[in-house]
Amino acid sequence: MGRRSGSDAICNFVICNDSSLRSQPIIFNPDFFVEKLRHEKPEVFTELVVSNITRLIDLPGAELAQLMGEEDPKLPGANSTASGFFRSLMSLKRKEKGVVFGSPLTEEGIAQVSQLIEYLHKNLRAEGLFRVPGNSIRQQILKDALNSGTDIDLDSGEFHSNDVATLLKMFLGELPEPLLTHKHFHAHLKIADLTLFDEKGNKTSTPDKERQIEALQLLFLILPAPNRSLLKLLLDLLYQTAKKQDKNKMSAHNLALMFAPHILWPRNVTANDLQENITKLNNGVTFMIKHSQKLFKAPAYIRECARLHYLGSRAHTSKDDLDLLTSPSSKELQPLKSQKRSRLDTCHQEETQQRTEEALKELFRHVHNMPDSAKKKKLIRQFNKHSTALTPGSDVPTSPAPRRTRSRSFSGLIKRKVLGTPVVLERKSRDATPEPERVSKENVHLLQKCGSPAHMSQAKLKSLEGQKEESCRRMRAHLLSKDSSSL
Repeated sequence: MGRRSGSDAICNFVICNDSSLRSQPIIFNPDFFVEKLRHEKPEVFTELVVSNITRLIDLPGAELAQLMGEEDPKLPGANSTASGFFRSLMSLKRKEKGVVFGSPLTEEGIAQVSQLIEYLHKNLRAEGLFRVPGNSIRQQILKDALNSGTDIDLDSGEFHSNDVATLLKMFLGELPEPLLTHKHFHAHLKIADLTLFDEKGNKTSTPDKERQIEALQLLFLILPAPNRSLLKLLLDLLYQTAKKQDKNKMSAHNLALMFAPHILWPRNVTANDLQENITKLNNGVTFMIKHSQKLFKAPAYIRECARLHYLGSRAHTSKDDLDLLTSPSSKELQPLKSQKRSRLDTCHQEETQQRTEEALKELFRHVHNMPDSAKKKKLIRQFNKHSTALTPGSDVPTSPAPRRTRSRSFSGLIKRKVLGTPVVLERKSRDATPEPERVSKENVHLLQKCGSPAHMSQAKLKSLEGQKEESCRRMRAHLLSKDSSSL
């Protein structure tokens, strides 16, 4: 039963209760995003692949333009005046186009030819397979049947494996262009020249297999889809044939000699036109047969680039530090995280502000319950004046704050005891109210003994105020006696 996990789910999960299928391996195509990018955005895909091909092999401007399809391929022997009877004969054969043979490669043609490949997989032990020619009459009957699209029973015994093998080579040879295309001809010559370097940086004669495999992987990625499909079927057949060379006497090199003229050599050329390139081309096809099981896998960095093109990520996955897309999901999570953090900070500030206000209210109640006096009026005025003072939960202004002075008044000491931190008061201007009365040493000593005024009893506050008033009366009496004696 299929279930979608959410509205933005990419795929469905399938729950299978069949116990016979649980042991089957899960099939996953690692090149899924590569194929998706190739079909949906061919220009982006081609640019990505070709840029990595030029990193491995040196292609001049004209050869690069030919690889990109911007110019017509310039092939050896194209300007030769010696056309010859052999070249004319091949041209005439390709003009006799049927549904399959001699026509451009199509999916329908591949479906017909795949019958031949499937049959040959069952008869790989025939000695001299692909080298020994079959019966020409049977080959013509089989060719006409394939061109007409009729069903053929190759297992009936009417045809021999050599008939089928020869007809397969005939089909490849009558294609308008080789299976590996004319555009890729010069690139294959350059891949054959990839060799290792010695300690001094000089080229050696030892082929660099890793770079050759990587270059062929990239080059096969930009083949037309029908060519790539048939090439994969063909190379797999030749690989399996070479594995049974003890029976059929056909090694990978022998098979390359049979198929290189059909899948890699340019059309309308002879061996004299290719000259020294024949060895390179034959060795190239031999290499393809031996390593065919690795050549149709996209390199890891191409897979990652294709995946990130659709999914997005911040990870760097290649040595060249390719520019990768940023994940849209991470962009959405960042504001959510900042919003959550700001909500937590706001809750913490509100809690601190609430505690501060409760402590100030309790202090104000104690001051309000004090007996009427000049000191009580001063304390109430200071409460009213500094009601907008900064607290731990308030916002800090962005403009530079003026220099502050710490209050030494009796009310300031009470506030500092309640809040636990010194309260900063604004400096008073000269034309403002006079500076609050400084507390005496006796009051400070008494305040330290009594502890926080928020927890002092009403009696202690009254006694403290009374002591202060008594000290003030004594001071006034002393001043009056001093004045009277002077008079």
